Amino acid sequence: MGGYASLLQAILPVHASLLMDGDHAVIYEADIDGDGANEITGAYRWYGEIYLLTLKQFNQGWRVIAHIRGRGYDISYLYAAPVTGRGLVNIIAGWQVREDWSELAIYEWTQNGVREITRPGIYFSGVEVEDMPVLDGQYEIALWLRENEEMYQLGVYRWRNNSLEPAADLYPYYRKKVARYYQEKVKEVPNQALLSTGTATSLTAPPMLKGEWPQLREELSNMRAAYLYRASIQTLQGEKWGYIDDGGRFTLPPQYDDALRFQANGLAVVRVGRVFGVIDASGAFVVKPRYGTISEFSEGRAAVTDNHGFHVIDEKGNVLTSKPYSYIGTYKEGRAIYADTNQQGKYVYGYLDEQGREVIPLSYELARDFKGGKAVVQISDSQFALVDRSGTIVHTYPYAFVGDIGEGLLAFQEKSDSRYGFIDETGHVVIEPKYTGAQTFQEGRAVVNTAENYMNAFGLIDRNGRLIIKPVYNDILSLGEGRLAVGKALDEKQPLIGSRYAIADTSGLFLTDFVYYDVGNYEKGLASVDDGRNTFFIGKNGKAETGLPIVHGNGTVRIVGNLIKANVDNRLSYRNKFGDVVWQRNRTIRLNNLYTVREEKYKPNRHYLVYYPRIEGMENKAAQEEVNRELKRLSQVKPIDSTVQQYSYTGDFSLSLFQKHLLVLELNGYKFPFGAAHGMPTKVYVHIDVRDGTLYQLEDLFIKDSNYVKVLSDIIKQQIETENQYSYVFPDAYKGIQADQPFYVTDKALYIYFKPYEIAPFVAGFPTFTIPYIRIRDILHTQGKFWRAFH
Repeated sequence: MGGYASLLQAILPVHASLLMDGDHAVIYEADIDGDGANEITGAYRWYGEIYLLTLKQFNQGWRVIAHIRGRGYDISYLYAAPVTGRGLVNIIAGWQVREDWSELAIYEWTQNGVREITRPGIYFSGVEVEDMPVLDGQYEIALWLRENEEMYQLGVYRWRNNSLEPAADLYPYYRKKVARYYQEKVKEVPNQALLSTGTATSLTAPPMLKGEWPQLREELSNMRAAYLYRASIQTLQGEKWGYIDDGGRFTLPPQYDDALRFQANGLAVVRVGRVFGVIDASGAFVVKPRYGTISEFSEGRAAVTDNHGFHVIDEKGNVLTSKPYSYIGTYKEGRAIYADTNQQGKYVYGYLDEQGREVIPLSYELARDFKGGKAVVQISDSQFALVDRSGTIVHTYPYAFVGDIGEGLLAFQEKSDSRYGFIDETGHVVIEPKYTGAQTFQEGRAVVNTAENYMNAFGLIDRNGRLIIKPVYNDILSLGEGRLAVGKALDEKQPLIGSRYAIADTSGLFLTDFVYYDVGNYEKGLASVDDGRNTFFIGKNGKAETGLPIVHGNGTVRIVGNLIKANVDNRLSYRNKFGDVVWQRNRTIRLNNLYTVREEKYKPNRHYLVYYPRIEGMENKAAQEEVNRELKRLSQVKPIDSTVQQYSYTGDFSLSLFQKHLLVLELNGYKFPFGAAHGMPTKVYVHIDVRDGTLYQLEDLFIKDSNYVKVLSDIIKQQIETENQYSYVFPDAYKGIQADQPFYVTDKALYIYFKPYEIAPFVAGFPTFTIPYIRIRDILHTQGKFWRAFH
């Protein structure tokens, strides 16, 4: 490899390779920016994706001036010619989307760099670019689209009105070239039978391929959806989610209250208000927002919930189940676990088929997903079984516990206080029970525990029970691709605080020291780690992968589509594979031309992280500083002694309301004591008058001596007693509200809420009661400063 190829290869990211056409690299030399000097454009592949890279020579050497991601799996055509007639040479590329079809893309140099000027969806099997008569210096494009082995559909196009338009006047000229092609191929020219050359020939939906087109269109739509990335911005209406492209531009605007990733089927789940729906890559709703939850699709099916329970829908939103259930799981091998209460009042499990029918009735105390056509179920307290997809029992196991299938072996426990061993699918004991804990086999290995009294002494065994890694570690994680993360306790006296990990292979060979805190699974030879300061990729050798970004902070990185998704320090961002930040959420919210809310960060150690608001623009700077001190205090920004910290804490905020002069900020926190079953969330609303920094309390909303406590308490009591949505409240737990009860306001209603466990189970979160102003208008102080601040 020499010349320009060597130059390009030296600039490419690690593991990238130039595309080759036979023995030659796919490279084109042309002056695309009109300065009289040629630029170099080459095609390369990186992690399965195709790119174009354009270099320009400056005094100090070559620099990248354009970086283009392809839309297919290969490149079939690369050329440069003046197509638009604007005096510049255009880059013309054919992105191969299937064996005999490519997608045309034309790129133009602008002051802001190279941009694509063609719309997506122009397909061809062959292309020819030339300055056809009348030889005006503007090149035209002929596209051949294969209909079958011998027949092509033809279109000749020139650039007019910012798009490619049929050039009917050039068909007589180009027909002669086509005739010569067929003369050479079949020695005769049945023009009318072989050729379709009318000006109505479509570039996007060839008439002769109508049966094939919808499937291809769906496949290509799904391909485009794979390159849309969920992203959010902070707005005056709170956090809004949309989808960006590879360049960080919002392709689907931030209009959703939440948005999940686009799946392989080209669909994504989004939330609008409190309900979820499903959109396609164009943003059109395939399933309108109406459900309380929607799972990701699996095998073309998703579980949804409404006020009645769980249902199954297909990818078009059709409800397949005939009735609601208490629970429906994810489809695996054409079966989904479902659960409900039987006639005896017992909660039991069964399986649904792809059509939502009860193929295996409710009969099990426990059920697991199918693997290889079989699933483990629990029939009674001391009996498990292996069943096939029809529910036929293959084997039974007279044990208190049987784990999931793992490469033909199952962990088991003879009695509830017995030790764990492994049986094969026939029930034969393969590894004698001698462990206090045992996990499922993966890649011929299983993690076991030998410690007593719920402590940690994890090791690794093979299928014969032979120790591969001695059981002395605080944690062992199976990472896939033949790799493990082996953890030592950060504090031997407090093992539940966490581990620091080394990377080992499944033969027990340690590849690194104990240097990592969080370790992700391997994907295509890479895994995400953080070392306490930074988050980055490691290779199969356990060492940092050169040529990929290092992100300051603790979290995860992952290659998604053509970008690197970084979820670090509870903030989502995207980088390209050169390490440049493509997108990150805004840190300032401009309320109007005077006031701004700025995000600040406090992180004294890796277990304590707070994002808190700072207000700017108030005329009274002393009042502004006092408000900001109070916001820091309420956000739990305080000195932390990391040497004795027994918990982790995360805090964040969002804008709940800005109307007239009233700013309402929601401050959220989550404290998690190490070793606890769950943490405890907190929520505080701060009502700020941005004119003078007044912090309003609940009593400020009401006329003095109005006995607002009793009025509000009675309204909430009535709601609990009469509305089904509050059936979760503990009987006799509600005793009324306090004078300083937590609350927040909107333009239409007052909201009163309670802390978790205060009047309801933890799962209920913050029980919240809506009180429209019209119900309490007699006691509202409508001439008071609080009310007038937002009315």
